[in-house]
Amino acid sequence: MEGRSIYRVAVTPEEIGLCGCWQVVGVLREREELNPEAGKTSYVGYYVTSLSYEEYSDEQLQEIIRQHWGIENGVHYRRDVCFEEDKCRVNNRVAAHALASLRNLAISLYQYQLQNKQTNVDSCRSWCRRMSFSSAMKLLKRRG
Repeated sequence: MEGRSIYRVAVTPEEIGLCGCWQVVGVLREREELNPEAGKTSYVGYYVTSLSYEEYSDEQLQEIIRQHWGIENGVHYRRDVCFEEDKCRVNNRVAAHALASLRNLAISLYQYQLQNKQTNVDSCRSWCRRMSFSSAMKLLKRRG
């Protein structure tokens, strides 16, 4: 069984020192394991948002947070498994952003070929090993 409680505080960017931040949110997650000996686990996730306090109800904000993590975890997992993104030690923000964009492009091209039955390679990582720059450019030109 899992339960979530949300706690919110309206703030101003000046109060918190974060440009555009209008709310601080804490989500308490409690989980009771099926095995009674395992007991209960809980932790709090903290968030800041540019959404004003009045914009959404507690329930709506919880749903927004859950949806965000579903998307974020899926994309992050794929980038880390295919490209070992967590091991990347590039510390220049512009370079890191460019690498993330290239990783997303590669994953998108793989998905495109997979959905259109243009490849039978079973993983993005294997597909990337076989892909050359000229092949990728041909795919981009075909899609555009």
